[in-house]
Amino acid sequence: MWQFLLLLGTSLLVTGGRCQCLSEYTEMFAEAGSQAVLPCMCRPPSTSAAVVLWSKDLEGTVWRKGKSGLEHWGIGAAQRVRCPHSEVGAGDYSLYIKEVREEDSGKYTCMVQDGEKILSKRILLRVIKVSISPPAPVEGNKMTITCSVTPWPQEATVSWMLNKKRVYPESADYVLSKNQASVLESKASAGMMGNWSCVVHKGRKQGKATTALTVRGIVNPSSASAKVYAEVGSAVTLPCVFSTGLTPSDTAWERLDTSGSALPLPPSFNLSSLLSLPPWDRSVGVGQVGQGDGGRYRCSGTVEGRRVAREMQLVTAQVLSNSPSTQKAPVSLTCHLSDASEVTEYEWVRVTYDLNGTQSESSVQKGRVLGINKVSDRNSGEWACRFHGKKGALGSVTYHLHLMSGLMRDNETGSSSNVAMVAGLGFFLLVLLLVLVQMYRNYRRRKLILQYPALETIVHTIANEREDRERNRVKEDEISK
Repeated sequence: MWQFLLLLGTSLLVTGGRCQCLSEYTEMFAEAGSQAVLPCMCRPPSTSAAVVLWSKDLEGTVWRKGKSGLEHWGIGAAQRVRCPHSEVGAGDYSLYIKEVREEDSGKYTCMVQDGEKILSKRILLRVIKVSISPPAPVEGNKMTITCSVTPWPQEATVSWMLNKKRVYPESADYVLSKNQASVLESKASAGMMGNWSCVVHKGRKQGKATTALTVRGIVNPSSASAKVYAEVGSAVTLPCVFSTGLTPSDTAWERLDTSGSALPLPPSFNLSSLLSLPPWDRSVGVGQVGQGDGGRYRCSGTVEGRRVAREMQLVTAQVLSNSPSTQKAPVSLTCHLSDASEVTEYEWVRVTYDLNGTQSESSVQKGRVLGINKVSDRNSGEWACRFHGKKGALGSVTYHLHLMSGLMRDNETGSSSNVAMVAGLGFFLLVLLLVLVQMYRNYRRRKLILQYPALETIVHTIANEREDRERNRVKEDEISK
């Protein structure tokens, strides 16, 4: 083997280096499990009859193609390599290694002989691998993330990234140890879940390897700063979801005061709903959120002997309205939250429905307070206050302004009733006046008659005689019949 390499090297010197090579020696990084491409290119392109040899130090031939076109594979990584025929004619003899392993690292040599032209290129392949121990730690337990590079590059720098955001060396939350590898030591937490990347820099070369970290424990909510927004009077669920497959023991829900001490849960919390959920879902439902239900809550459970807990905050929302004393008084609606620290914008939206029940919305204004000068058919109905944070919508609360319209109708009905009552009272007084007038006239008539007693006697006599005649006439009619 060495004689063949020496012969090719001598031939290259004799021919004066007619093949122009990109470089004689290069280093490259490849992530374990990925496909590595070891470059070997020659300009101008060689003929299809060129002899191509890929070898690895201390192991021998990896792949070879003779003048006849026959291919030969060596052992080890050679079973996972290929050199595309379509690229050979273009002078590209790059070697492709599938599913790179740490044992594939080392020095490779690419040699191409085409008549008197000879290409020789040396490549150092470094394999990067990120591993986690234990593979799926429980919250609160110690864990390590290791970045190994084979062979380890001298004078190299290492940085760590979590979900594409650099966390080391900027963060002081991790302990770094070095012994031909970069090792992060920390306690597992839900905030560490995601893709961890190790980035290795050596000169102008850079390599990166990534692996996913799964922390077992409470996965929802993922952080202690979680907030759940709910409208007063509505139903809501406070999440407490453990990793799928876990069966936590001694689970509990608690309400916390400002000092962190446990308080009894409000009566609106329905703990019986836990019976219908899988063992890893300990979410609790609130049938009807009350004004005083806002605050901090804690869900906890024991997983593999370690107590795992998560705190969250329930934020209540409602619309406060002034009470107008008259129909023409202005109305103001205020969007009120028990904790508005994360709210960056308020938006008032009017919701209307057509005859088919189709809902449509129109944004009216921004701001926490909505002012209405005069309630009418154009602005009565359903209103929604939507509040947003830096990452998008947080929640909404609705208010039905037709209740104010009902008050206006009650006022109008009351006014009509007053008018009717006044009219009725006037009619009664008129009748009473007529009665009094008639009584006065009768009184005057009697007073005049009393002044002439004889006349009164004559009048009574005539009246009696008239009654007797009428009575006798009736009797005669009966006899004649």
